[in-house]
Amino acid sequence: MNDSKRKDAVFDKLHEECGVFGMYDFDGNDVASTIYYGLFALQHRGQESCGIAVSETSGPRGKVSSYKGMGLVNEVFDEKSLEAMRGDIGVGHVRYSTAGASTRENAQPLVLSYVKGTLALAHNGNLINAPELRKELEYTGAIFQTTIDSEVIAYHIARERLVSKTAEEAVRRAAAKLKGAFSLVIMSPRKLIGARDPFGFKPLCIGKRDHAYMIASETCALETVGAEYVRDVLPGEVVTITPEGIASDTSLCLPKEKEARCIFEYIYFARPDSHIDGVSVYASRIKAGRFLAMDSPVEADLVVGVPESGNAAALGYSMESGIPYGTAFVKNGYVGRTFIKPKQSSRESSVRVKLNVLAESVRGKRVIMIDDSIVRGTTSDRIVRMLRDAGATEVHVRISSPPFLWPCYFGTDIPEREQLIAYHRSVDEICKVIGADSLGYLDIERLQEMAQELPICKGCFTGDYPLEPPTEDIRGEFER
Repeated sequence: MNDSKRKDAVFDKLHEECGVFGMYDFDGNDVASTIYYGLFALQHRGQESCGIAVSETSGPRGKVSSYKGMGLVNEVFDEKSLEAMRGDIGVGHVRYSTAGASTRENAQPLVLSYVKGTLALAHNGNLINAPELRKELEYTGAIFQTTIDSEVIAYHIARERLVSKTAEEAVRRAAAKLKGAFSLVIMSPRKLIGARDPFGFKPLCIGKRDHAYMIASETCALETVGAEYVRDVLPGEVVTITPEGIASDTSLCLPKEKEARCIFEYIYFARPDSHIDGVSVYASRIKAGRFLAMDSPVEADLVVGVPESGNAAALGYSMESGIPYGTAFVKNGYVGRTFIKPKQSSRESSVRVKLNVLAESVRGKRVIMIDDSIVRGTTSDRIVRMLRDAGATEVHVRISSPPFLWPCYFGTDIPEREQLIAYHRSVDEICKVIGADSLGYLDIERLQEMAQELPICKGCFTGDYPLEPPTEDIRGEFER
């Protein structure tokens, strides 16, 4: 079955595919524990599985120590497993699957041994030509151990390495074959390499601490490990980090106007304390809230956000409208995305297990509830009902993104059109379905302002994708 169907849809939330973190310490210090904390800071990008692979650049060429498993970072790793991983260069990964089954075999980083040595790869994103690339390899004898497109990338890099002078040249040649979203961190025996697709769908940045360099999905991971932000990896750029410095290959870069960052990094995925391509995620969400107040005003007594990503937008709405900002929801931070759901016969609500309403805050008040998105609508109606049950006299819902009308093929878990509540429904009809007094979405024309005029992808709202989508939905294809 398609992976987006397999997911627990109770919380009606979008999911990012992955987070990546790489490190090279030129002083020869072990990097595993720092990568662990870097992944911990990126845990919001994926909670299904995680892993770390390290190597000693001065040791036996090609010897890689790796450890990975299902679950959260602090569940998979302990002090003993980290101490056993000796190496001054390494890569790490946290995963949420949008294509490929949720199994230990599909956990990353992937480690390949081949004629030229070893390769460890961590990938964030989704390829739309993975099936063709996979068949090309299978018909020449390749045997796959996983069902993820990341292994296809690793194989193609290994193959290109046989005819390339350097590892980074092999990465560039392989990247030229890839269609879709990819941010890669790759460890070769003596180099740390980062690569970002030409559209810049997924973020990737570089940091420095003392005599060590890092490549990470978000700046919050750099700050967590005490590293200084150096710069973002450009869309289409391949960067190579060695003791000699940072080398850059921009031959795959597109003209600026053709770039297409995923707008949901700013709306929902990224941590609010991150900056992506120089733009503050927190400031973007404040802007979204302000725009909602300008374009969808309503008289009310209180503005509240659905935690966590709705909070900043709610604050922005309050700042613009002058309506007080408050807290209406108490979130149980110990409930992961894979918790055991209450049985149908049970009285416990899956939403209430994770989120509860602070009745004292909303009783007798007209409430504006800000959330980042409505996907299927399965959560919004429950939350609206919870607010009413707690005594809210009116519930006005405002969404800090436009309505979803199309699926995403580039690493965001947006399901088929038929499952989207906005498909074949007007805003008024959606409002009735979720039981709100009024409903307003962010105007699509505001998205560019949110991202400070950076080129963005709006395909899930318009159906106009930056590159031709596949003729059939191949997300989760290898599971069937």
